[in-house]
Amino acid sequence: MKSRLLDRLLVAAQIDAIESLGPRLRLITLSGPDLTGLDWQPGQHVRVQVAAGPPAVDWLLGTLRTYTVWSYRDQTMQLVVFDHGDGPGAHWARTTRPGDELLLMKPQGGFVTAPALYHLFVGEETAQAAFGPMLRALQADTPAFCVLEVDSPEERLDLGRDANLEWSYRRGRSAASSETLVEAVRRLDLPAEPGRAHLAGEARTIQLIRRHLVEERHWPRRNVLTKPFWTPNRKGMD
Repeated sequence: MKSRLLDRLLVAAQIDAIESLGPRLRLITLSGPDLTGLDWQPGQHVRVQVAAGPPAVDWLLGTLRTYTVWSYRDQTMQLVVFDHGDGPGAHWARTTRPGDELLLMKPQGGFVTAPALYHLFVGEETAQAAFGPMLRALQADTPAFCVLEVDSPEERLDLGRDANLEWSYRRGRSAASSETLVEAVRRLDLPAEPGRAHLAGEARTIQLIRRHLVEERHWPRRNVLTKPFWTPNRKGMD
């Protein structure tokens, strides 16, 4: 019974390559025939089985961790993994090697683009994995504004689109409740009419930026999509 359920919920893959993209970022390339024909939209994520789960808690799927899909084509999928903490996901990312096999759930999630006059992307290091494929998928004539705050220039990823892209650096300051990122958004010269905002990364910072857009710029709440990946002292977030 368990085997039949797993076949429906999970797909098998093998790790082809692992590449360092910076001090805390790794690009993990997966491949395998089970990856063929998956329904994926840029911005969606997969949940990877990184370890066996306690039988009483998760006897079926094991311990899962969520990673945004950086790219997907045919039988190949790439994940950008942010190395932080000491949990099961961090242990898997640091110890897995090319040739290792794994199971993952199919792509899912609603943090994706939709037609809009223009798009606004705001976040920190962890948001880059989602923003890269989302930006690359936009039509060339669709205006996009992007503000990213990372710790140092070494943690910048090539997002595939440089127009209206602003970077700021914390230089060791906490990414939580980042007022400097909020101020960077506040200084943006955006069109008068609201566009569609995509906010990802640390939860408290996302709340501050969302409040700025809704209360100060008077954007409708439905125009602001949020994807909190983490916040200090809280587990279980994507």
